[in-house]
Amino acid sequence: MIEAAQVQHLATLSRLDLTPEEQADMLSDLNEMLEYFEKLQELDTEGVPEMQRPIALVNVLRPDVPGEMFPQRTVLELAPESQDGFIRVPRTVEG
Repeated sequence: MIEAAQVQHLATLSRLDLTPEEQADMLSDLNEMLEYFEKLQELDTEGVPEMQRPIALVNVLRPDVPGEMFPQRTVLELAPESQDGFIRVPRTVEG
């Protein structure tokens, strides 16, 4: 069972500024989840193989074969903005 002080500690570690109502809701939700996990612990899983996912993941890869290249002029015409022979994009990192 989680206590209010533990929720406050977790909120501080997570840098969350929770109102008292949000803390109470979080406390209730976390305790409800823990109760569910306790119920799951009661299940007999003897002989059940471990798995990471309910379905198998399969990568479908194709050979990397170079194809026909667009001329630079065509690419620049398709770009929203260009400048001096390059595609102009918005700044993503502020310096």
